[in-house]
Amino acid sequence: MASTSASPGTFANLYYQRAVATARPCYMCLRPTTIVLATINNTDFLYTCATHLTDPGFATPLPSETPKLSEEELKRIKEEWEQKQKRKNEAKKKQEEGKSQDADKADKGDKEKGKASPPGGSAPVSPSPPPTSKPQHARFVLHREVFAMRQAEHRKKRQTSQIKEVAPRLPGAPRGYINPDM
Repeated sequence: MASTSASPGTFANLYYQRAVATARPCYMCLRPTTIVLATINNTDFLYTCATHLTDPGFATPLPSETPKLSEEELKRIKEEWEQKQKRKNEAKKKQEEGKSQDADKADKGDKEKGKASPPGGSAPVSPSPPPTSKPQHARFVLHREVFAMRQAEHRKKRQTSQIKEVAPRLPGAPRGYINPDM
């Protein structure tokens, strides 16, 4: 579906949905919209309304890529997880034993000192926050006709800029009078 080769004049038919602050007219229906479809390196971008994003004649959403894990990776991850669970269980048992011993010592200390002292167990281990994943932008592939129109527009812009570069170097038309008697 998506072309991966991108020379200076072409770009891949893979667009990412982005949101912008300023509303601009939709590429197809000219309604104001804040949704932009842009290529990965912003070579091409077009404003489009939510209605056209759902239209299969305009663009098709690509399913999100979820990498498949091999059997070996699954086994390795499962073993690591089981080891972590064993360590957690052992740590909990040690912590409970430590609390009961501390409670016994505290009871003896209360009788001797006459003061109440809280049991001084180890600080509870807080679980680390889960890693935050990058927000994924929705990916779209434009319909072949719409993509062909976008490529034609870029080709026309590129040719116009090339003409403006080359035009000053070309010779001008003759300006003088041509004598017909010769």
